[in-house]
Amino acid sequence: MNPISQFNELLQAAAAQPAPQRLLFVFAGAELPADATPLQRASFEAGEGGALEPLACVDKRLDELSQFEALVAESRDACPPWQVAFVAALGGKGDGEPTDAQVDAALNSMVENVRIGRLQGFLALDPEGNAVAFQ
Repeated sequence: MNPISQFNELLQAAAAQPAPQRLLFVFAGAELPADATPLQRASFEAGEGGALEPLACVDKRLDELSQFEALVAESRDACPPWQVAFVAALGGKGDGEPTDAQVDAALNSMVENVRIGRLQGFLALDPEGNAVAFQ
């Protein structure tokens, strides 16, 4: 599957929902804990392991998104370099979009879940749009 197609499929699925959707993004970087072992340090230097640290979060209406590359470019201007973008959708009720309070609460929850490593339910993508799997 084309890496970007997963993001496009998410956009299509969100657009097909009966209630308006907002997409929520948490951009996270990998960092090495201060008490890391030499093996953990070696893995981290090889591009694996580490702890995820949320760096920024944002919500977008579907009409604000067209291409994953544009989202990446915008994020590069707005936040520090990141390794993983976590994506979730938040639906409104009826014809109404989610309220700003609902969006803020959902983003805060996402940030905390990323911080503690509770990642199920999120689409995780690297900066090229490839799906990221965590073990």
